[in-house]
Amino acid sequence: MELEERARDSADNCVACTSCIAVCPITKANREYKGPKLVGPAHNRMHFSDESDYEETLKLCSNCKNCDITCPHGVAVSTLNMLERGRYYQQHPEAHTKTDEMLCHGFKMADMLAGIPLARTFANIGMGIGEATGIMGTMMSMGGVNLAPRPTPRYASTYFREWIKGYNQTGGKKRQVAYFPGCYIDTNDPDVGKAFVEVMNANDIEVIYDKRWVCCGSPLVVGGYLDEAREHAATNVSIILEYARRGIPVIASCTSCALMLKSEYTELFAQSEMKEAAANVYDDFEFLAIMQEEGTLKLPKSTDGKKLIYHAPCHLRAQGMGLPALDMLQEIGVNIENADAGCCGMSGNYGFRKENYETSMKVGEKLFNTIKESGASEVVCDCGTCREQIKHATSQPTCHPIQILAKAYND
Repeated sequence: MELEERARDSADNCVACTSCIAVCPITKANREYKGPKLVGPAHNRMHFSDESDYEETLKLCSNCKNCDITCPHGVAVSTLNMLERGRYYQQHPEAHTKTDEMLCHGFKMADMLAGIPLARTFANIGMGIGEATGIMGTMMSMGGVNLAPRPTPRYASTYFREWIKGYNQTGGKKRQVAYFPGCYIDTNDPDVGKAFVEVMNANDIEVIYDKRWVCCGSPLVVGGYLDEAREHAATNVSIILEYARRGIPVIASCTSCALMLKSEYTELFAQSEMKEAAANVYDDFEFLAIMQEEGTLKLPKSTDGKKLIYHAPCHLRAQGMGLPALDMLQEIGVNIENADAGCCGMSGNYGFRKENYETSMKVGEKLFNTIKESGASEVVCDCGTCREQIKHATSQPTCHPIQILAKAYND
């Protein structure tokens, strides 16, 4: 059932005030980009325009959401950009490149490797050798895939989905939560998921992993694969609603996944069941903060005095709930400060594209300098691809805030 208020209708609220342009990190870093309001909103407002009309610089939008955060009139600027990009590819599917196919469908490769013995090990070795020698970039380019000169995330030897099947959860299990790990935590950084399970178990909560989950669809949306993203949304929404009927909340530790499940499905596809499902989805620290307000959270005290610095992902700030992870870590005694230095420039698969690399790194310059000057021993961030960007640009170790909290419980 379609909602009465659709994201595409919000374009008519745009008064061309330029607030979105003033905060757009891409506009600042790359003057070729004409700015958020001059792309998606403008095209959506011109209902009379030719169907083939397309703003070429739309490809520069990273979907970071800073325009949405700032807009004083509630225009879903970035979502309108993604709808416009999707409309173009629906009319011109041949315009999709092999780079698009690879970066937007990474979950397919991860699933394939899961079924082949030692495949992940050999894939990681191959990537390491290829990057060290420069052969990987050459081979990719010859195959039509143009990746940025940065390390490719390695596959975990054991995916989260495999680990949790054999893990004996401890604690009283007074209640249950369903965990949505997302592709990155599941296949590249399962230690984040393990830390989440430890924190929940320490509070007598059992974590359910549902093998029916599919990719949230965020990389598909950014790549213009809107029809596929809608299919993913339908699958995940039906599962979320099943848990909602059972009184079991769905929790995500990836800010981009959480944003997709909580608001972007509804904004993009305008289905009432998506809005209903969104009410049952929480960011991990959002959920912990609610537990704390209810008096059901048992917080530990941190004894580790090392200095940390925190970067808030754009997709966390777009959820409009403050910085619950930073607040909670400071409350338990962690020596951590807020970088407060803007976008890192990565924006999911945006920074992995060769043509976006220079822009991506320029966007993150302020953050990188802040981190280097902070003297912190580790960078804490809720987003996996932000962590990849920070490691690449600063050579600093990174972790998810749930890992810091889990460590405090174990100390």
